[in-house]
Amino acid sequence: MTLPAGVPGPTTVRRLVGVYNADGTVLGELSYFVGARLGRAHCSLCDITHGTFREKADWRAGRNGLPVPFDTFHRDDQPDHVRTAAADTAPVVVAETDDGVTVLLGPDALSACDGSVTALLAAVDSAVTEAGLVWPTVT
Repeated sequence: MTLPAGVPGPTTVRRLVGVYNADGTVLGELSYFVGARLGRAHCSLCDITHGTFREKADWRAGRNGLPVPFDTFHRDDQPDHVRTAAADTAPVVVAETDDGVTVLLGPDALSACDGSVTALLAAVDSAVTEAGLVWPTVT
């Protein structure tokens, strides 16, 4: 369908960004690791993307199958525009578009994925649609 001249089309997702509820410094990583084992720290995005010591293979495959890059950051190294859009909430997944940043999934939605890459990808896809965004078309 072609839109009439002057009518804007839907906003296209250019990149997904996930922010972990942990700091990326050596001390931050160690603190999170120990805290998670003692039940004092939790990040549902970490549960989805990482095993005990490294990134999960099914996460890499799922991320690589997306039509846009999905980059991850920690609380302390996330881009300022993501921090602002998400109101400094973590964990979170946002969509970057030509029009700005849209929060797709917050802590509760990520927790509901229960560590599942498949559930995360489905939740992201649903959130993109619900936000009125579209994936880029492959040409």
